[in-house]
Amino acid sequence: MGFPLIWVSYALLAYAAVSYIRSYLTERRFQQYARQHQCEEARKNTLIKWPWALDGHWRAMKAVSKGADFFDDVIIPRYEALNTFTIASKVFGLNVLETIEPKNLQAILATNFKDFDLGDQRNKQLGAVLGHSIFTSDGEFWAHSRALFRPSFNRENINNFEATARAANILVEVLPEGSGGWTKQVNLMDYFYRFTLDTATAFLFGHTTDSQLAAAGRLTTEQDGTSSAAISQKFEDAFTTAQEWLSLRLQAGNFYWLVQGPKWWRARQLVQQFVNQYVELALNARSQSEKMNSDKENKYNLLKELATECGDPIELRDQLTSILGAGRDTTAALLAWIFVELAKNPRVFSRLREAILFDFGESEVDVSSITSSKLKSCRYLQFVIQEALRIHPPVPTNGRQAIRNTTLPVGGGEDGTKPVAVRKGQTVVYSILGVHKRKDIWGEDADEFRPERWEGRKISWSYVPFSGGPRICIGQQYAITEASFLTVRLLQAFDTIEWRGETGRITKGFGLTMYPAKGVPVLLRRAAASRKEE
Repeated sequence: MGFPLIWVSYALLAYAAVSYIRSYLTERRFQQYARQHQCEEARKNTLIKWPWALDGHWRAMKAVSKGADFFDDVIIPRYEALNTFTIASKVFGLNVLETIEPKNLQAILATNFKDFDLGDQRNKQLGAVLGHSIFTSDGEFWAHSRALFRPSFNRENINNFEATARAANILVEVLPEGSGGWTKQVNLMDYFYRFTLDTATAFLFGHTTDSQLAAAGRLTTEQDGTSSAAISQKFEDAFTTAQEWLSLRLQAGNFYWLVQGPKWWRARQLVQQFVNQYVELALNARSQSEKMNSDKENKYNLLKELATECGDPIELRDQLTSILGAGRDTTAALLAWIFVELAKNPRVFSRLREAILFDFGESEVDVSSITSSKLKSCRYLQFVIQEALRIHPPVPTNGRQAIRNTTLPVGGGEDGTKPVAVRKGQTVVYSILGVHKRKDIWGEDADEFRPERWEGRKISWSYVPFSGGPRICIGQQYAITEASFLTVRLLQAFDTIEWRGETGRITKGFGLTMYPAKGVPVLLRRAAASRKEE
């Protein structure tokens, strides 16, 4: 009995020795690589003392539980305390680089793009709902996905405002009436989520969910054989639940697999069933070309176009679910932050409304005369949107994993000006919000909402609300255009907005996007009422 145990011990020792030698040689090659590229180490996070950075996690959780802002009070001040814009940290025993340096973001997202991937963990965290899609993949499949979607987000398709105008007018109509021309107090964020769900499903499937009408109790009969009030509400609830759980899986890191349960499974199943029915319709239409040429199917929808290029129903479902999530959440969050700032800054609201009425008139938008170019040419409108995206970026922090030894251009050495070597497999976390709030870049009023700062300012790598480089958000123009259109429509319809939410700093909520945690509670006064008074 002793003989086999001896050989098992030898085998274990040999394995340990080989592992040690391999690790030693890997580290030696990495140090040689760093010297060749004249790299120096980034400043270490000396605020962390305990193993696995448990003291840092504890301090962060304790601060947030007492009302501190995770980014403004915990993350960003660390850079100031350490007097650097790039920090070498240990998170759960792993070496991580954290940065708010624009030159490093440019390297990660563009110049050294091929040295970084999302990493396998992101796929596992989000794949349960988003499957193998543009937002969970790397390499060839990501490039294939990007090429598949790119034609659908061209200017001609984004300029089709028929569904957007309909959804915008419905939003204006369903806001509950109060007295004296004012609405009742409403949480606009709920309305924005339904608006973007309706416009996104119209753009993607060619069939809107009509969630706004369903929520207002105005949708009682089937519209096209697949969409009814009950189905619409059930899908909206399931999609919201699925997004919330995906957010929790991201936050759980390596323990994402623990975040699941019956509620999650039901929501995921309902979302997949809902999208599957439209995929089936599109694939059937492709196989019977006469259906594709009917009047009902003449209107543009992304699924119809994708079905001509891809016949795999699972891939189509996963890709569309990913784009639907981005189209709904990103645009809704952007609209929410725009109207938080407009309600809290009456001067900005007045100036923006004046600009909108000058460019678009006081009456309902004439869809035939409006284009994304015309929306872009309303300069103050774009300044407001850019400023909202600056201090409230939809994705405030992100990260990439090095797939080979590589470098970041700055952050090393005592003065932080030397290159930093990044190990293969190492994660680099970058805070977009941190970059957007650097006072040395944006001025001492960097925390303030001031759209005028964009007058004459050029876009650079210090402003990346939709990422940058080859993986720049494919739908950024869609989101900005939708938000621009609805902002125009609402400021035509309402001449005053009053804030009814928390005073002081707005609490941030974090899902797959960053949003106002307590919503957008406001009162609105219809412009027609003020005209009657005059």
